Amino acid sequence: MSDNLQQSDEVRGEDEVATPLSDSPDSASADTDAEGSPENPQENAEVPSLTDQLLEKDEELHALNDKYLRLAAEFDNYKRRVQRDQQDTIRFANEKLFKDLLPTLDNLERALQSGREQDRIEGLLEGVDLTYKHFLDTLQKMGIKQVSSVGEVFDPAKHQAVGQVESTTIPENVIVDEYQKGYFVHDRILRPAMVTVAKAKEPDNGGTSDLL
Repeated sequence: MSDNLQQSDEVRGEDEVATPLSDSPDSASADTDAEGSPENPQENAEVPSLTDQLLEKDEELHALNDKYLRLAAEFDNYKRRVQRDQQDTIRFANEKLFKDLLPTLDNLERALQSGREQDRIEGLLEGVDLTYKHFLDTLQKMGIKQVSSVGEVFDPAKHQAVGQVESTTIPENVIVDEYQKGYFVHDRILRPAMVTVAKAKEPDNGGTSDLL
């Protein structure tokens, strides 16, 4: 029986020697800490770099905002110019038509003048006179009005001088006669009036001079 106890002790001793020792959790964590990566200095270097980039982007944002405001102002000015041009186009769209109608008005005026001078066909004269007045009223409703001339000072913006007349009673540069009436379309000259302008009478130098 003693032999059996001795064999069991030997077997137990062999089991204890064969069992390997397991690593403790403290030693594993220590190894992990020892093998961990150290603090990276590059991360600290990236912080000011990101700040500089943020400031740069902020400056770009301000520049783009200023550019947008300038473009908005320019577009607003452009829109107002286009609207003004469109209004002028509409306002003066019939300018050519008005100009083409003026010869008819001239013919009516000449017929009236001829009838008054010859004193014939009073009925026809009255009819032409009424036609002329009606036509003139129609033009005035469309913005056409006559240029005043006789007795006024010559104005090259609305008068066209076709001759000069010497005068001692009429001031110089005053219109004494009108060959063809001028017309406005609204505030723009459609056709200048053809006029004769007074000028000062030149002194008579035909006398003989004294001889020394």
